[in-house]
Amino acid sequence: MDLRKLKTLIDLVAESDIAELEVTEGESKVRIVKSGPAPQNQMVMMQPQGMQYAPQYAAAPSAPAAAVSDVPAEAPGHVVKSPMVGTFYRSSAPGSPPFVEVGASVKEGDTLCIIEAMKLLNEIDADASGVIKQILVENGQPVEFGQPLFVIA
Repeated sequence: MDLRKLKTLIDLVAESDIAELEVTEGESKVRIVKSGPAPQNQMVMMQPQGMQYAPQYAAAPSAPAAAVSDVPAEAPGHVVKSPMVGTFYRSSAPGSPPFVEVGASVKEGDTLCIIEAMKLLNEIDADASGVIKQILVENGQPVEFGQPLFVIA
């Protein structure tokens, strides 16, 4: 299907009251979906069966880097960073006391938090001994790989 036909189909969907249009031409299939009140159109072209292709993924909007900016440029101490993407939890269960608080003394290997990733709970241990100076992430907040979580001095 050529680009002129696709442009015409997109314009038709944008100007009409329909929310979705799917057209099959030969082995190609095009689906156009109108989303939201603004005339934003989504066009998906599906490859014919048997053809190999490398999928292209759009980057998902990332969480604001507010927690990252809370780390001083020269943090006075050791910064514990997230080893994975997931959801940060300060305690083992809702209503349980947090693993650590600011001012708590920790030894290397002590559990600092849990990061839930793909329905698995991963304990994050201290990789240095010292005192917790800062907790940089709120309970239940999503975290990114390499995002600072704690400052130990």
